[in-house]
Amino acid sequence: MMLKMMLFAYSRKVFSGRKIQQMAEENIPMKWLIGDPDVVPSYRTINRFRTDPQTTKLIALMYLQFRQSLIDNNLLSDEAIFIDGTKILADANKYSFVWRRSTEKFESKLDQKTRNLFKDLIQNKVNLAVESEMDPTDLQTLEAEVDALDTEIDELDQQIKTEKVIPGGSPRKQRRRKLKHLRHLVRDEYLPRKQKYRQYHEWFGDRNSFSKTDHDATFMRMKEDPMQNGQLKPGYNLQIATQSQFVLYYQVNQRPTDQRTLIPFLKAMNFAQTPVNYIVADAGYGSEPNYQFVKEKLGKIPLIPYTMYLKEQSKKYRSDLSKVMNWEYHAEEDYYVDNHHIRFSYHGMSHRTDKNGFTRDFKVYRADDYDDPERYYWSTTRMGNQRRININPHWESQKAYVREQLSSPEGKAIFAKRKLEDEPAFGNLKANLRFRRLSVRGLRQVNNELGIILMAANMNKLAKMMANLSHIFGWIEKLSHIFQKKWKMRLNLFVGGTYVPASFFNLVTLANTG
Repeated sequence: MMLKMMLFAYSRKVFSGRKIQQMAEENIPMKWLIGDPDVVPSYRTINRFRTDPQTTKLIALMYLQFRQSLIDNNLLSDEAIFIDGTKILADANKYSFVWRRSTEKFESKLDQKTRNLFKDLIQNKVNLAVESEMDPTDLQTLEAEVDALDTEIDELDQQIKTEKVIPGGSPRKQRRRKLKHLRHLVRDEYLPRKQKYRQYHEWFGDRNSFSKTDHDATFMRMKEDPMQNGQLKPGYNLQIATQSQFVLYYQVNQRPTDQRTLIPFLKAMNFAQTPVNYIVADAGYGSEPNYQFVKEKLGKIPLIPYTMYLKEQSKKYRSDLSKVMNWEYHAEEDYYVDNHHIRFSYHGMSHRTDKNGFTRDFKVYRADDYDDPERYYWSTTRMGNQRRININPHWESQKAYVREQLSSPEGKAIFAKRKLEDEPAFGNLKANLRFRRLSVRGLRQVNNELGIILMAANMNKLAKMMANLSHIFGWIEKLSHIFQKKWKMRLNLFVGGTYVPASFFNLVTLANTG
């Protein structure tokens, strides 16, 4: 009942918990969905429902059943699935940013202060346990320093109570004043800041920013930029997989770029239920690990152009002899010849591992040595070193494979559908349903809300499709009656090699079977 309420409210562009409660009190279709007119959930119940962990399981089951319903009605095919992403603004203050680089810079300054304070404590002969094994910048060390200072200050307080007044000031009072100052630095300044930075690092994860009002939100560059200054705002990266403009799968990511979201998204899909031959996406997803995963792990064909694909197809690029891809390559002896007739011979292999743990293997080619001044000039760098080029054979073969698939007639026809699949789904979400900002905070809660709004859009589309079909079928049925009454003729449809009467029920059956 709660899920029906949420789907109906979201399909009517109502996202606030209080407005959904008001809708349940006043709207007749909503009362019919609830079933009992005396039962009206409060806004707290509505908000708890869309943020509850059990709702996540309910939404996953809902998508599973929706996909199966589309399959049963032959509205899905095994041709291709289309993937794209968009940024959704988080329910967070746009000035609540915390940056990793700033945190690391201020933490390093704090660490230097804690080291100096540790030296002061040693010089003042403060009794620190196992001081030689302590890391001055560690949180446990700072807590141990506070305990040691508290203990010694208490001892000094007891001693000062029993001592006589000394002309010129008591050495114990001077020492207590010094230790209280050090305790103030550790307890009230260094320790809270160190605890705050440790918490920040937990919230960062592998990200470079987060919002103080929604720790799971990452600062991203949004398409909606009224000030035209590229301001970063807190948001989430929504990934969807569509077919026939129905959102079959979705995933919420905290990374602003699409390239690293493809593999986790594909792993979450149920290809046993929706088997397809092609994975279609734009150039933002083209990378060596993504191609390798789609081809080798999934056994699918990636129709995903790489970043330089369109530029490489231009006549200007293909005629530019300064580009390595336009050089002469001699496979038998394994060397390249550039536009200045400089030969680059195979020199060795190099390996690079990026920050995500993916290793790339490069073949290194070095320019040959030449004695004549002109060739020496073109074969060396400005510093006098031999020129080198790095070739990734695996990446080059992947690019050749993608170019072949995208240039084939079938690949062209399927890739041309991409703009008619994902972009209308996002346009419907942001323009028609006016869903441009989230109402909840936290990754799990955002996942629930986006699942509900995307399913509401799916149901709106399905309802309009069925309404249009019923309208068309009604006109055909009227035309069939006219034919039969006026001219004594029966309007038949040629279906599957046979003629069937064009009745409304036959047309509905025809629509359900594709």
